[in-house]
Amino acid sequence: VYPFTLGLVIGSKDLWQEVQGAISGLPVHTLLEQTEVGEWDKFLDKVDRLRPDVLLLDCTALAEPADEVLARIKGMTSPPLVVALHKSADPETILSVIRAGADEYLYPPLSASLPKALERLSGGRGKKQGVARSGGKTCAFFSAKGGCGATTIACHTAVELARQTNQEILIADFDLDAGLVGFLMKSKSRYSVLDAMSNTHRLDLSYWKALISNGMPRVQVIRAPGATAVREMPKEEDLRHVFRFVRFQYDWTIADLGRGLNPLTLSALEEVDEAFLVTTLDVPALHQVKQIVQTLMDTGYGRNRLRLVLNRVPKSPDVTPDELENLLGISVYSMLPDDYASLYEAYAEGQLIPATCNLGRQLGRMAAKIAGIQEPGGKKKFSIFGD
Repeated sequence: VYPFTLGLVIGSKDLWQEVQGAISGLPVHTLLEQTEVGEWDKFLDKVDRLRPDVLLLDCTALAEPADEVLARIKGMTSPPLVVALHKSADPETILSVIRAGADEYLYPPLSASLPKALERLSGGRGKKQGVARSGGKTCAFFSAKGGCGATTIACHTAVELARQTNQEILIADFDLDAGLVGFLMKSKSRYSVLDAMSNTHRLDLSYWKALISNGMPRVQVIRAPGATAVREMPKEEDLRHVFRFVRFQYDWTIADLGRGLNPLTLSALEEVDEAFLVTTLDVPALHQVKQIVQTLMDTGYGRNRLRLVLNRVPKSPDVTPDELENLLGISVYSMLPDDYASLYEAYAEGQLIPATCNLGRQLGRMAAKIAGIQEPGGKKKFSIFGD
């Protein structure tokens, strides 16, 4: 199966579970997740903006006849391939949706039929586009508010992924306000990610190599402009172009998106496989987390792509992970201890923290979790405050 992108409009819980099980392990990247269409103009605009290769459409969740819905989708300038899903093999429904332009019609069980259908669709697309390499994985880190530590965590995660996987890593700084990745990773390049976004018409491997700098072994860095004022914000389509370019150049891309949500951050989040929202346990930060999670869910962002990272957790926190999940509507992915002394000492010496200190060990474990690397001895659970 060639790598491709998906949009999901699935209202049935049973169909949702079937689809998730069927696509697990496939080289797919989900750009859109909704339980219903809602307003048609907004929906079609979103599909046109995100451009998923394949749209999985639950016919049982539509407020209008499936053939009319498909006619609207297929009437777009660049329509996606459409796989119509239904709970049963109703001959009348099959005939109407196929006539309306559906590329496939599937019904449970989907465990075998959906991967085969996607293979047929993506195979034809891959041959047409000449896809030669499957894309790498892209992760983004952003803070609930300023000072939560997303940049520090992103840099250390990139270094740990390189160390543990022996793969090629890019750390990209899309925080156009602060831009501290270049400082932490000692980037010597005069150019920044803004140069890439401003010159997408000439963005190829040769031009890209002129923009980046080498960080640590197997880690390349593209910094943000830093303190330089950005006179004109880049266009969202240019940001998307850069994300899609680097996906096929590196095994892993770690992006620092700064803090909070803005149009550029939202566009970036739609391009990444996993988004790591970093927060501390102070009340303003947790309030922001709740607002961000709600906003992302309202826009159809997949909850399974959003990870919550608690930073600077004291030895005896006032709340438990379960209490936080009930409060914020999202489970805790990782908890990192408060280790100010190690950070201060490392930064005073112009270094990243060592992997042997408590915080370094926990960051290493989080990177292993992201990469799907199991700890020696099969350990899956560990204390966040030491071995």
